[in-house]
Amino acid sequence: MMIGCVLVSIGLEIFLLPNNLIDGGVVGISIMASHLTNLPLGAFTFILNIPFFILGYKHIGKTFTLSTIFSVICLSIGVSVLHPVPGITHDVLLGTVFGGIIMGAGVGLIIRNGGSLDGTEIAAIILDKRISFSIGEIVMFFNLFILGASGFLFGFDKAMYSLIAYFIAFKVIDIVVEGFDESKAVTIISDKYQDIAEAIMDRLGRGVTLLDGKGAYKGIETSVVYVIVSRLEIAKVKTIVLGFDEDALITIGSVEVAGKRYKKKAIH
Repeated sequence: MMIGCVLVSIGLEIFLLPNNLIDGGVVGISIMASHLTNLPLGAFTFILNIPFFILGYKHIGKTFTLSTIFSVICLSIGVSVLHPVPGITHDVLLGTVFGGIIMGAGVGLIIRNGGSLDGTEIAAIILDKRISFSIGEIVMFFNLFILGASGFLFGFDKAMYSLIAYFIAFKVIDIVVEGFDESKAVTIISDKYQDIAEAIMDRLGRGVTLLDGKGAYKGIETSVVYVIVSRLEIAKVKTIVLGFDEDALITIGSVEVAGKRYKKKAIH
């Protein structure tokens, strides 16, 4: 989590802030408050999160709240230490892209290790139990409002660049949290199930399971191919399947895998 906070601090102070770009959530509000008052960003980041710490402790739990407090303190210190350091680039596009990537990697590390960096996430978790919107949708609403408000302060072109940085960070967070090897369950329905299963085992080294299936309309019995692969192997699986049967039905879903049987076998 500390490494993640260092990365977020770098993304903010070295790439985003020198180009008048902001992040979402409490950090984004803190950036605007700091700009208007000339007071330290680190102080606003911590103080504005205090009400959310209290809410989190009461409604979510001690461990998550303490991890969030630790992360926010580290971030507050990090941005204060790096504030005198000049930005690497004043090209807004470069600042947007690299700031988003570095911040996303940092936030992803924090989330992956059980923490959080922003009070809006705590609020979203609490609201999720009371309204029909998901946590992600609630956080997105907060951030769109905050990023839109920044347009009145820094200009709407900068607000749009900030939105791009936020989107990049969001995708990088997903990669860091889930990993490049995020597991995907692939189900294949095809008359060529035996050829497809053998090809997947030979070319990818993955274990394949044949499930008994029966079409509801015609009542014809068949076998369904079920295999778990990494996200990077999805394209290869599609190529193999469509190479044998262009009419095959392929469904893909994310799964969490535990156990040694998932490990790849050596391909000779």
